[in-house]
Amino acid sequence: MAKYKDKRSVDMQIMRDWVEPGSRVLDLGCGRGVLLEYLKQSRQTEGVGVDLSPEKIHDCVKRGLSAYLGDMMEFMGSFPDNHFDRVICSRTLQELDSPSKVIREALRVSQNLTIGFVNFAYWKNRLSMLIHGRRLENEVYPADWAESRRGNPLSVRQFESYCRHQNFHIARKVYLRGDWKRESTILPNWLSGYAIYDLSAS
Repeated sequence: MAKYKDKRSVDMQIMRDWVEPGSRVLDLGCGRGVLLEYLKQSRQTEGVGVDLSPEKIHDCVKRGLSAYLGDMMEFMGSFPDNHFDRVICSRTLQELDSPSKVIREALRVSQNLTIGFVNFAYWKNRLSMLIHGRRLENEVYPADWAESRRGNPLSVRQFESYCRHQNFHIARKVYLRGDWKRESTILPNWLSGYAIYDLSAS
């Protein structure tokens, strides 16, 4: 678990650096509110989260955070254009039924969207499928397939191709290696374990 927490800290620091102090932030799939709390403490943000889990929303409230229990599309639909300074979708995209709809709605309620996801095309994942014929089990995928949540895994190449076809502008991007600490500068679709994007509508 300590190793997992150490990995999480790096992507959270990058996301924090992209958030302006005092800004209004919406966290889609906020979980237990760890990122929202971190941004509130380090950037004095005015944040709100949305999640489908009552237990996780309860934890957010215990942290003193504003959080909504329910569907993120319905929640975003209640806000006018550009209501938030930034929307964050961290490790949530692969679990959505309609990722493209969520991205478009997020870019309606804010001009800035941070997206972070595990790169399923990372070489260790490919090697595990090739040699063992099954998904790699690690801190990212800790459970057997029968115990895991639904997932729609994606790769760096898939996501960037999607952005080009949708005319979404990638203002910044960071690829982290498999340790989620060091930056990957070459062959990101092969060598990056995690990717973070700062997205806006063109």
